[in-house]
Amino acid sequence: MWRSKANVRIGALITLLVCVGVAALYGLLRPTSSACIMTYMFPTYIPISTPPNVTASRYGLFLFHEGREKIDFKERLKNLSGAPVLFIPGNRGSYKQVRSVAAVSARAFQGLPLIRPKIKGSENSDIDISNILLPNQYGGMLDWFAVHLEGEHSAMDGRILEEHTEYVVYAIHRILDQYKESHDVRLQEGAASSGNLAKSVILVGHSMGGFVARAALIHPHLRKSAVETILTLSTPHQSPPLALQPSLAHCYARINQEWRKGYEVQTSGSGHYISNAPLYRVVVISISGGYNDYQVRSKLESLDGIVPPTHGFMITSTAMKNVWLSMEHQAILWCNQLLAQVSRTLLSLIDNKTGQPFPDVHHRVAIFTKMFHTGMPQHLDLTKSQFMKNSIEMDLQDGMSDTETQLYGLSACPGSSFGNDETETDLDIQTTTVTILAMDGRRRWLDIDKLGSDGKDNFVFVTNLAPCSGVRIHLWPEKGTSMSESVNKRALELTSRMVLIPSGPASRQVEPGSQTGQSPPSALFWLNPNDMRGFRFLTISVAPQQTLLGRPPPATSMGVGQFFDPQEGKRNISLISLVLSMCSQKKMILREDHPLLFNISFPISLGLLPVSLAIKTTGCGIKNSEVYDNEPEDPEIGRICKLHCFPPVALAWDIVSGLHIYPNLDSKTIVVDSSPSLWESMEEAEKTTILLLIDPHCSYQTSIGVSVTTAAGRFFLVYFSQITGLSIAVVFFALMQQAYAWEIDLQIPSMLSALELNLRLPLVFLLAMFPALFALLISFLSSQSRPPFLSFTVVSVICYLLANATMILLIAASYLLFYVAAIINLFIKKRFKTWEGNSKVSSALLLFKVVRIMKTNLLFVTALVASILVCLVHPALGLFVLLLVHAVCCLNAITSYLRAKEFIQSATDGCLSPDGGKYLNRVSSEAPDSPQSGSCYIETQLEIFHHRHGLFILHLLAALFFVPSLKAWLQRIGIRQSIPWLLDSVLCLGVLLHGFYDPNLEFNFPMFRVPGMQGWEFRLSALYLIAGYFSFLSGLALAPYRAFYAMAIIGVISFGYRIVQKRNRVKGDSHYCSRKHSHRH
Repeated sequence: MWRSKANVRIGALITLLVCVGVAALYGLLRPTSSACIMTYMFPTYIPISTPPNVTASRYGLFLFHEGREKIDFKERLKNLSGAPVLFIPGNRGSYKQVRSVAAVSARAFQGLPLIRPKIKGSENSDIDISNILLPNQYGGMLDWFAVHLEGEHSAMDGRILEEHTEYVVYAIHRILDQYKESHDVRLQEGAASSGNLAKSVILVGHSMGGFVARAALIHPHLRKSAVETILTLSTPHQSPPLALQPSLAHCYARINQEWRKGYEVQTSGSGHYISNAPLYRVVVISISGGYNDYQVRSKLESLDGIVPPTHGFMITSTAMKNVWLSMEHQAILWCNQLLAQVSRTLLSLIDNKTGQPFPDVHHRVAIFTKMFHTGMPQHLDLTKSQFMKNSIEMDLQDGMSDTETQLYGLSACPGSSFGNDETETDLDIQTTTVTILAMDGRRRWLDIDKLGSDGKDNFVFVTNLAPCSGVRIHLWPEKGTSMSESVNKRALELTSRMVLIPSGPASRQVEPGSQTGQSPPSALFWLNPNDMRGFRFLTISVAPQQTLLGRPPPATSMGVGQFFDPQEGKRNISLISLVLSMCSQKKMILREDHPLLFNISFPISLGLLPVSLAIKTTGCGIKNSEVYDNEPEDPEIGRICKLHCFPPVALAWDIVSGLHIYPNLDSKTIVVDSSPSLWESMEEAEKTTILLLIDPHCSYQTSIGVSVTTAAGRFFLVYFSQITGLSIAVVFFALMQQAYAWEIDLQIPSMLSALELNLRLPLVFLLAMFPALFALLISFLSSQSRPPFLSFTVVSVICYLLANATMILLIAASYLLFYVAAIINLFIKKRFKTWEGNSKVSSALLLFKVVRIMKTNLLFVTALVASILVCLVHPALGLFVLLLVHAVCCLNAITSYLRAKEFIQSATDGCLSPDGGKYLNRVSSEAPDSPQSGSCYIETQLEIFHHRHGLFILHLLAALFFVPSLKAWLQRIGIRQSIPWLLDSVLCLGVLLHGFYDPNLEFNFPMFRVPGMQGWEFRLSALYLIAGYFSFLSGLALAPYRAFYAMAIIGVISFGYRIVQKRNRVKGDSHYCSRKHSHRH
């Protein structure tokens, strides 16, 4: 009965892991559509020579040139006069990856199209290039450089990061020196010098290249003010994407700490001001690829706690003006929409007077904010009175002169109207909903007191008309015209508060003059009661000519405004409904004359449980046009409704990744790149709000359901590091069960049995819930943010169960491998007896005899070899030697077990018969690890195997942690090698001590009496329990590498206890004792 329950528990866990794993693989490997447009270029890479007095490096530095024509490299270098930009590639990146952004910036400066022109006869391009600034509007061009870092694995080894940082510092100095050399050559040839000499270099880094850029900025050899602007693309700033190597994590922690100190003002001990912060002139901007970037999540790309908001920010590509797309980790290097916006922004940083970036920090931050942000709030809060206040306007106007304000287009629209001041053409709107279907040049008056009554005190307006040139919005204290000066002075224009949103593709005319579907909205405007206080009328003025913002230009104009009650459009999805929607989608019916804006709140972040949102048009004001699921759909009604209803738009807010916009919503999977239910997560990160803009003239049926495959994939992406750390804890807990069984004189259980024991009630709650509750207690007592209790605990338990299931599969696979190897070994040993006397094969067996001779000193030899490899070559190689020792011991134990079991098949009591004494003595001499003091040989061999197998699994995980670093090391074989980091070597030496000097089964495990508590003893089982809890907390903190500290401490204690134990044996101390029984009777 007990065994059947155990099998059920293990089977349920394996089933859970397989189902979640298959669903995750399907969700992650499923192709995702990308709206990114490829860039085109004609690149030339000019090598920058190394001065003779500088030691040559195997890395390289190149200058990029865009153009079809052949150029003279020396002439191009001599004419360097632009602003230098250095591109730093990421993990396994190439210097040639600079070609896309450099080519786009070159064409943007020259005023050329930013995409490849279509051939004659093809469709017109859907790209709007109306916002491209002309060349004479930029202060200077950009000279793009790139470092060649040999495509090394910089994300896998901290030593490589250090070497890349040192070369980038050299490259920065070499670039600045090259500008001076070029300037001097031009002066010698009599040419007039243009502009000032470059004094700083803009750094653009992709992935780990962005982190190298930040590391170079705090390098002690970097010249002062050599770098003042850093732009990173998909760069993990907070921690490594996979924190497995201790030294890599330590490198991150050290550099981030230096950056925090770099923004602190220098003061004396008495608090007096000494100097500005070392990094007070440095601006850092981080661009995230969003939810499609599976390698680096937005949370890791955040600058919170590293760079103050006054000197930089993080923005996702989904919330970026003129981009609005999520992209993969490599796609961010070639996505034309993003690179075009980045290029225009970098060009806008150049001062017209100097041809170099603006020196003022706030000016540069203002330009980045202006060019990247849309004015849409990054976090939705309907209770704020300034909900749609243009954040760009607020950020830029503070501290800027009137000239600068006009330069960045923050002033009101020119003129007061579209030239039509005749009041007889105005329209008085009598309904709460106003609709614009044509560019009629008329002004619509809305009475705020009349239409905004009965709780409908908010106003929202969506349109595809361009602000200022297509539509303008004013607030009036009383009715008048633009010619009424007394009234006009008190009128307030709010057009600049309209926020642009991606419009998506519009319907095209089938034939000239035919009617098309409604155009998608491309701008959003919102007023709340506080905004309209003191005003009586709201006017919407439409231009008489067609000036549209949508891409491509739609055939019809569109604008819909409405006074509404926010509570009427509020929908709260309960947690139970959300969970049940995995099986059956939740449906909502929206009748005609519904609110234009719906606010849908989810109790769980859509970064954890993405939902599929489908919207079906069921009616559009036509008699008997409403169609639902159980009724046949009329194609004619659907076609007509497309002419009357604008396509829905969904706007999702997340506190981590910001804004996500889904235009032309029909059926989409809504997902945000958040990291909820983590130890450092905030309460606000657990919820997601969706703002749904939907035509009030039409009726709809919405369906909401959790996408299981996408949710499974997101779960593994977000919590992989957590599951990895908890896997170490699971192994420690299993070793605790083995140690406890030995201490109370019971048979040592197998690793599978130990795992199953830990899954029983109430032990599973003690092992899984206690660390999670302890983490919450630490958060409560400290000043850090506290995650929600329920979601954090549930996710922690699920990760713990998945870690158990993963370890069960690993243990079962290794056990099967050892069992098969033992059978093969037994077969070879039988044949060995036959071949041993054969002189022809005796030489072939010499190797086996050499191995036998070495077995007497196996511990010393292998420990010495492993230690040398760990300290001088690579830690993974030393750990592999340790694994080999464990594997040999396991193989010998299981082979002896099978051989003895085969010999005594006739025995009924489980022990060897007296007739097997000679055999036992002979086998025992071949297996010195087997105890002989009154223990059953066959049971003892099995216990030895279980004990060694547990250590094998633990140290296998430790070795796997260093496999990525080993891959990077193998790439550099024969080129450039360096000794391992001291921290990695010291910790791995502790692991070796644990593996080689963990007490054999013939001795008691370490025992320490607790002072002042009679009868309390601190044994190895307690040590394993504490190590498991520490690894559990490390996993919750997304720092699985910290488990090495626990392994090393246990190794040091084991080694120390072994020395003390030997001394006691020599002195004959009675404190030493051996185990009474080898197994339970």
